[in-house]
Amino acid sequence: MASAPDYLERILNARVYDVAIETPLDFAAGLSARTHNRIHLKREDMQPVFSFKLRGAYNKMANLPAAALGRGVICASAGNHAQGVALSAQRLGTRAVIVMPATTPQIKIDAVRARGGEVVLAGESYSDAYAHALELEKRDRFTFVHPYDDPDVIAGQGTIGMEILRAHPRSIHAVFCAIGGGGLAAGVAAYIKRLRPETKIVGVETHDANAMAQSLAAGHPVTLEQVGLFADGTAVKRVGDETFRLCRQYLDEIIEVDNDAICASIKDVFEDTRSILEPSGALAVAGAKEYARRHRLRDKNLVAVASGANMNFDRLRFVAERAELGEQREAVLAVTIPERPGSFRKFCQLLGSRNITEFNYRYADAANAHIFAGVTVHNHGEVARLVELLERHQLPAVDLTDNEVAKTHIRYMVGGHAPHAENEVVYRFTFPERPGALLDFLSRLRSDWNISMFHYRNHGADFGRVLAGMQVPPGDQANFAGFLRQLGYEYADETDNPAYRMFLG
Repeated sequence: MASAPDYLERILNARVYDVAIETPLDFAAGLSARTHNRIHLKREDMQPVFSFKLRGAYNKMANLPAAALGRGVICASAGNHAQGVALSAQRLGTRAVIVMPATTPQIKIDAVRARGGEVVLAGESYSDAYAHALELEKRDRFTFVHPYDDPDVIAGQGTIGMEILRAHPRSIHAVFCAIGGGGLAAGVAAYIKRLRPETKIVGVETHDANAMAQSLAAGHPVTLEQVGLFADGTAVKRVGDETFRLCRQYLDEIIEVDNDAICASIKDVFEDTRSILEPSGALAVAGAKEYARRHRLRDKNLVAVASGANMNFDRLRFVAERAELGEQREAVLAVTIPERPGSFRKFCQLLGSRNITEFNYRYADAANAHIFAGVTVHNHGEVARLVELLERHQLPAVDLTDNEVAKTHIRYMVGGHAPHAENEVVYRFTFPERPGALLDFLSRLRSDWNISMFHYRNHGADFGRVLAGMQVPPGDQANFAGFLRQLGYEYADETDNPAYRMFLG
C-alpha cells in the first residue's frame, strides 16, 4: 500500500453497529478455576450471523462509493464471511453473489440464501471458489469484498478490540485471537497496541493450518500446499499481505494447538455458557489455555475471542469423542497381555481406581492378546507413569493418545490380523465431503492392487477420512507412488503406524 492506514481512526469511525451488536465480555468461571487465571470470553458467537465476520463485511460495504455498491458485491466463502456479506447486502439494498465450493454443507448454503445471497457453487476448495469469484467480478463488474485482506474489513474486526477495552478497563495480560487470513488478529492488535501496548496480543492457529506462523518465520507471506480442515473457518493457505504486515508489527506470539485441544475448549465453553462454538470459534480459547500452561500463568486477566458458532450438529459426535483427550483426561493405550486366565483381571487391578472408558479386544493367537483401551487420567504425565507401571508387571503398553490413526480409525476396527494380506500398505486419505464423495473416492482407486482393508466414518464435517490397505507387490512401488500423486487427494503413509501393526497388520 502506498501509505499505511491509520487504523485507530478507521476503527473509531467504523460503521458496524447498523447490523452488528456490541457483544458481552463474559467471565468463564469454570474455565478460570481450572486454569488458575481469570478468563473472559468475547462472545462474537452472539452476533446475528453467529460470527464476528459481519463487522468487517458491513464496514467494507458501507464505505463503498454508491456506484460500486450499486453494481452488486461478490465474495468467495464457505461459511461465516458469506453470511456476513449476504446480511450486509440485504441491509444496504444491493445484490450479493456468494461463490462457495461445491463441497459446502447444505446448512451453510441455506443460511446464505435465507439472507438474500445468490449462491454459486464452484470447485471443491476455497481456492477454486475464489478464482471463480474473480472471474465473475471482471465479467459482471461486481465489487469484490475480501474476507480479510482489506483495510475496511480489518477495521471492522478491530472494533472487537475497542469493545474489549471498554468492557474491561482494568489491566489485561493477553488477548487471544484465532488466525485464518489474519483480519481479526490484525484489527484487534492494531487498536489495543495503540492504547495499551503492555497488553500482549496472541494469535492462535492449528498445527495443520499455520500459515501466519510460517509466514512470520519466513519474513513474508507463504502459501501452504494443504491445510487441515477440522477448523474450517481458519483453514487458509495464504494470509493477506496487509494482515501479515500488521501481525508482524503487533503480535507478541503465535500459539499452535491440535484438534483435540479445540474439542476440549468447545466443551469448556459449553460448560460455562451452555453455548456451542464451532471449531474455529473455540480456537482462541484453546490458545489461551495452552499459553497459560506454557508460561505458567496464575491470577492473570486473559481474554479469548469466541469468534463463531456455526457448528454442524452432526459434528458434535466427533467433538464429544475427542474432548476428553484434548483435556488430557483420557489416555488411549495398546496393551499386550498374555493369553491365560487372570491376565485381564491383573490389568484391571493395575489400573486401580481409573475408569475404563473404552475396551476393544479380539483373540489373535494362543500366546498374547492385544487390548485397545481408553482410560481416565488427570494429566499426560500420569499416562507415562501408567505405561511404566504396566511395563514393570510384564504388560507391554504403547501410548496411542496422540496417534491420529488410532483415534480416528483403529479404535473402530479392532478385529484381528489378516495373515493372507501379503504386501499390504496402509494409507490415510482425506477428501472433500459431499453427497457421493465416498463413491467418487472409490471409483478413483484403480483395480491394479487389491483393497485388503477399508474404513470410512462420517463425522459430519466438510471432509471425509478413509484408512485403506492395499496389496502392492514390491516391484509395483513406483507405479503405486505415481497412482497416489494422480489420485488428487491428501494422503499419508501409515504402514509403519504402531496401532495398525498391533491390531490389524
